[in-house]
Amino acid sequence: MPRSKEIQEQLRKKVIEIYQSGKGYKAISKALGIQRTTVRAIIHKWRRHGTVVNLPRSGRLPKITPRAQRRLIQEVTKDPTTTSKELQASLASVKVRVHASTIRKGLGKNGLHGRVPRRKPLLSKKNIKARLNFSKTHLDDPQHFWENILWTDETKVELFGRCVSHYIWRKRNTAFQKKNIISTVKYGGGSVMVWGCFAASGPGRLAVINGTMNSAVYQKILKENVRPSVRELKLKRTWVLQQDNDPKHTSKSTTEWLKKNKMKTLEWPSQSPDLNPIEMLWYDLKKAVHARKPSNVTELEQFCKDEWAKIPPECCKRLIASYRKRLVAVVAAKGGPTSY
Repeated sequence: MPRSKEIQEQLRKKVIEIYQSGKGYKAISKALGIQRTTVRAIIHKWRRHGTVVNLPRSGRLPKITPRAQRRLIQEVTKDPTTTSKELQASLASVKVRVHASTIRKGLGKNGLHGRVPRRKPLLSKKNIKARLNFSKTHLDDPQHFWENILWTDETKVELFGRCVSHYIWRKRNTAFQKKNIISTVKYGGGSVMVWGCFAASGPGRLAVINGTMNSAVYQKILKENVRPSVRELKLKRTWVLQQDNDPKHTSKSTTEWLKKNKMKTLEWPSQSPDLNPIEMLWYDLKKAVHARKPSNVTELEQFCKDEWAKIPPECCKRLIASYRKRLVAVVAAKGGPTSY
């Protein structure tokens, strides 16, 4: 068995002790049971360096010089979308030729790693300002204010072709075996558009949108689903309707309809799905629906209704209980994108 570093170092020290007592190479070799050449090498090192510990070794010089390394860091800091191949070409222009993997390793040592970018809505200066104002205005609102809001939104649920990264374990040259592929259908194979609502007390109604969604269709959905949901969820008389700034929601006819039906709405900043906790419920809904593997649009619609009804009230309560954290995140990001 190979000796550990500590044992090896102790052995080297023992060689020097015996050598200093006047013993020769042969006697030391016999006493410690090691090769005479090993004894000679240890003593030679001690005479030359005054120590028997392992000294730092120079090793092979790095191909990427410190100057080239700084160049790489500057380029990816300026433009994070720069590829390793582009960086390789950039170094080649200054006569530094290295493999793309060497560049990736070098950047990794400096804390820069290749990652898939997160997708977030494009925010204009006006959007950023509105998001920041909304978050600051409501930052200190009492919890019962958020618990008395009916959160609403629409989403599309596809039959096939979810845009999610998957990973599998497979052997080489088995990429196209049936068990190692994910089947797709052109144009997603069909989908359904749904409108849903929820409050801190649980999920409300879910409506399937047939045909094109316009202001008239939206108003019909509100008429058939909002007040029944408010009653079922036992919201107080001062309840508030939350909706985003989609043109169908803010059109003149919809605005007049809401006013006529005495539905108070929450002023909402555009491009802010991260401020609407219903997005988390949409994620859970789609995951649960696709786990059931619907084979047609009819099944897809039914599974959506089934799984929406199964959402536990405790989940809704937790989403609203932590709502202030979303506002804090927006303020911290100065109105910019957040992790929500």
